[in-house]
Amino acid sequence: MAETKKTASYRIVTEGGSNEIVEKKSRFIATIAPVKTEEEAQSFIEQTKRKYWDARHNCSAFIIGSRGELSRCSDDGEPSGTAGRPMLEVLMGEGLSDVAVVVTRYFGGVLLGTGGLVRAYTRAVQEGLAASRLATLRYGTRLWIETDYQGIGKIQYILGKAGIQPEDVQYTDKVSLQVFFLQEEKEKLIKEIVEATAAKCRIEEKESCFAPTADC
Repeated sequence: MAETKKTASYRIVTEGGSNEIVEKKSRFIATIAPVKTEEEAQSFIEQTKRKYWDARHNCSAFIIGSRGELSRCSDDGEPSGTAGRPMLEVLMGEGLSDVAVVVTRYFGGVLLGTGGLVRAYTRAVQEGLAASRLATLRYGTRLWIETDYQGIGKIQYILGKAGIQPEDVQYTDKVSLQVFFLQEEKEKLIKEIVEATAAKCRIEEKESCFAPTADC
């Protein structure tokens, strides 16, 4: 619990994308992918290198973990610090984790210089992210709420006011809902639900975790 409190939210790639820029006749192709482990990241990098086997460079960067516990980058033959590090800094600047990127360069015959390389690799990653789907994960608690049919309308009103959509709803002789509350809102919302239903509800905390709360 102590570790998760250090990070209230972070962003991930839910669907990778690819985009291309051209800088002084050199093609820079950015390929983005969601990854969960270093092994997945390395596998994605190797797969992309095989796909673009004839390119001059396949530079890479990845970040793993909700607090960015593991990060790596590679210039893959470009001058030191002109590719991998700028690519990693874009990911870090976006607050992203569990993500990997490869920028493939087909050399166009014109030298860009160190500043030009940094700008090109930076922009390529930005364009790759623009072609990807991102989401924000925030820390909270998943709960199971059970009430009678008189109480469900009051609970739905409270959830609607807070902008919360139930993850699951089941109707039997009672009504059961699975909901995700942000950690900072949990106690307030539970109190409102208990008071609104005159305590005619059962609330069970299932797990504390990160969950998507918004697309970006």
